[in-house]
Amino acid sequence: PAAYVVNLDTNIVVYEKNSETPLSAASLTKLMTTLLLLENYQDQLDSISLTAPSYVYDLIWEQSTNASSADIRRGETQSLRNLLYAMLLPSGNEAAYIVADYMGGGSIDNFVAMMNDEAKAVGCTGTTFVDPCGLNPNNITTARDAPGTYIIQTTDKLITNSSYHRDYTKGGKTGSLGEWQNFAGWHSQDGESYISILLNVPYDADPEGMRPALVETATIMDWVFDTYTIAPALDTTQPITEVRVAYSTQADTVMLYPADNMMTLLPREGGAALTEQVFNVPDQLPAPIKQGDIVGTVTLTIEGETIGTADLIAGSDVSRNQLLYTISRVSLFFSSTYFKVVVILTMLVIGAYLIFTVGRILRIWSKEV
Repeated sequence: PAAYVVNLDTNIVVYEKNSETPLSAASLTKLMTTLLLLENYQDQLDSISLTAPSYVYDLIWEQSTNASSADIRRGETQSLRNLLYAMLLPSGNEAAYIVADYMGGGSIDNFVAMMNDEAKAVGCTGTTFVDPCGLNPNNITTARDAPGTYIIQTTDKLITNSSYHRDYTKGGKTGSLGEWQNFAGWHSQDGESYISILLNVPYDADPEGMRPALVETATIMDWVFDTYTIAPALDTTQPITEVRVAYSTQADTVMLYPADNMMTLLPREGGAALTEQVFNVPDQLPAPIKQGDIVGTVTLTIEGETIGTADLIAGSDVSRNQLLYTISRVSLFFSSTYFKVVVILTMLVIGAYLIFTVGRILRIWSKEV
């Protein structure tokens, strides 16, 4: 129903579908709880321990009798680090509530308000939280908005030895309510990284009926890594266009080179050849010109989407011919509005003087007659 895949190296979105549509966040909600925990206590994860209050288990039970758990018992004490891992790996709902109780000063509502304030602060305009774990279906987000001793096993089978496994997946978070599953993933291969968000993937997308969002994520990310790569869109060693030169007998034009190779996300097949170039350069450049002078820009697009703009620099020195320059300046002066105004004013003054002089002569002549 909704998906969003963005390349982290370029911030280019390579795939999206209904990315602004609000849908139930489920356990992706815990990513916000995790974010707030790390923003406030990242240096105290091992020095602060919390005791699980009894009332949070009642809140969980009221919402679901089958909620995922990290098996933290009432009255049990765990470090913030253990609670962090418990939220992210087995998606422990009690761990999220224990953190929310502590950070909210004993009030879950206070913590939920913090979650919504943070969502607004980071630009998640389509996201609303009503609990810290995602059991409530009224926790909504959009695909664009969403990024004793225990042995805790991750439920993210894209990074474990299973039929869902992909080497490029480095981490992620699942979440589900009812007949669908969400997944937010981080993927990296050959130095290229992506974030993927899939929301409300129906269970029938997985032949095994277990991890539909992981199946769909693997399908999309296989396509992404097969289709795109980070590559130079421009060659800084080759001229990209040329422009006429004025006031020089040394050269009629100067070649322009891109100042940056503009490493960007490009299709593996066709690459830079698929880009369209829009130049912003003057009709001509006045000499003298120094090699390396910035004289314009080029903007690259693919299928109408802008991928970046680079400066254009002169590829060589071009000297000025002083005679051509002087002639041009003189010609420009005589064709200028200023010169025309001066000529008109001068003619008016001369005309007025002639009228005055002729009139005076006529008056003298009439007196003599």
